[in-house]
Formats: sequence, structure tokens, C-alpha cells
Amino acid sequence: MEPKVIEYLSAPPSVATIKTLLGKLKLRPEELLRKGEDAYKTEIAGKQLSDAQLIAAMAEHPVLIERPIVVVGERAVLGRPPENVLALLK
Repeated sequence: MEPKVIEYLSAPPSVATIKTLLGKLKLRPEELLRKGEDAYKTEIAGKQLSDAQLIAAMAEHPVLIERPIVVVGERAVLGRPPENVLALLK
């Protein structure tokens, strides 16, 4: 199996792509956020944002998206811890 690496910091995903990833990951938008990032602290922290607003923020500031994300067909996992990826590949 040959992985496809998507460098989404240099090629940010669209809102539609983020929605698709969330569906495959079975996560809500807030579960995909990197809360230690400056963009999180300035754009999101302390605000009541809808799922659509969180997804739009991730599309605008891809550094907010937890990574790596590994996708195989219709399934996906966060690559941390690495055991998640092994379980996906079985």
C-alpha cells in the first residue's frame, strides 16, 4: 500500500474536504482542533462557534487541524498515536 501524503499546511483543504474528513474520522469539528495553536487562542478560544464556523476557521487556518490524518478508502484515523494507523491498515 502506497500512502498519499497531503501537505495541507501548504495546500489547505476546502470546507467540503474537511467535512468529508470529519465524516470518515467520525469526529465533531472541535475534536479535530489543535488547541495549543495561536490561531486557536485568537480565533476560537472563549467563543461559542457553530460546527460550520469551526470548519471555516480550519479551512482558513489549516494549522488548526490535528495531524497527521491517515485515510484508507472510506475510513480515516488520526495518526497519533501511531497504533491508530496500524489498526486502520488491518
